Amino acid sequence: MTQRVDLAGVMDRLALDDLVTGYAVAVDDSDWAAYRALFTADGRADYRGSGGIEGAVEEVARWLAENMRRFPVRQHLIVNRRIRIEDLGGYPGDTATVRADYVNPMRFESGEDFVCGGRYEFTARRTDAGWRLRGVVVEERWRRM
Repeated sequence: MTQRVDLAGVMDRLALDDLVTGYAVAVDDSDWAAYRALFTADGRADYRGSGGIEGAVEEVARWLAENMRRFPVRQHLIVNRRIRIEDLGGYPGDTATVRADYVNPMRFESGEDFVCGGRYEFTARRTDAGWRLRGVVVEERWRRM
C-alpha cells in the first residue's frame, strides 16, 4: 500500500469518528437540523431497540424532538468505536460501518436520573458532501432509574 492510500484511510476514519460525534452532539443539544444533515437523503434510524420508532430521518427527527423534551439534561457518551471501511482491494470504498457502545445519562424534568447503555450500529456512505449516515440502529442493553 502506498502512503497516499494509508492517509486516505486515516482521513476516512477521522471523518467517520466526527460523524458519530456529531450525532451525539446533535441529539444532546436538540439540534434537529444538524441531526437531519448528518444523514443521506434516504437515511433511516431505528430506535425500536430502546422503545422508540423506526423510520425515515425526517419522521424520526420529529419523534426525537418531541420525546427528548422529557429529558432537559442528557449526554451521549459513545465509546469503543469499531470502524470498518469497505475494502476495494487495498483501497477504501464508499461505504462503512461503525459499531460503538454508549452510555447515556439523562435527567427527567422532575429531576430524577435515568441512565441507559447499549450499542449503536451506524452505516455510512461517502457523498459529495463527505461521509453521511445511511442508518442508525440502537440496541439498548440496560437501563437504570
